[in-house]
Amino acid sequence: MQRKVVLYIATSLDGFIAQPNDELDFLSIVEQEGQDYGYADFIKTVDTVIVGRKTYDKVISMGFDFPHADKDAYIITRTPRPNISSVKFYTGDIKLLIDKLKSENGKNIFCDGGAEIVNELLKHNLIDEFIISIIPILVGNGTKLFNDSRPELKLELISTKQFESGLVQLHYKRSEN
Repeated sequence: MQRKVVLYIATSLDGFIAQPNDELDFLSIVEQEGQDYGYADFIKTVDTVIVGRKTYDKVISMGFDFPHADKDAYIITRTPRPNISSVKFYTGDIKLLIDKLKSENGKNIFCDGGAEIVNELLKHNLIDEFIISIIPILVGNGTKLFNDSRPELKLELISTKQFESGLVQLHYKRSEN
């Protein structure tokens, strides 16, 4: 079975993955003790992570260790940096990277954002599945998950889940039609 690129991300109802100044406070409105919205099960299905440099820097600036250091991680950046263990700073063509990764044996490839990486992958039709958690808030402004003027992409619904917190999780795959 060929590896898939899976976008697993949260967004506000109006389509923002971050508020102005890259604030993520709105994500906390759905936090509940013991509820991870399927993340633990999902992360077992991947062994490779693709993430943008801005998203990586944001996580590190919050005082956290990089959460995917136990996987092959590719930080997509325009500025070369030395690799840190399994974390590789990649400055090349993202399509070539994805094609290479998909040709190798392994589990799925997790796209953890940010918006620039998501939209670059969409431009080349490289995302196979979308697991999008909708946070019940309209933030009004910030970083949009999907840019305007991207190619049309038809999707097939795999599942929907609703949670007590008001979060709704949509799982789509790229349509073969």
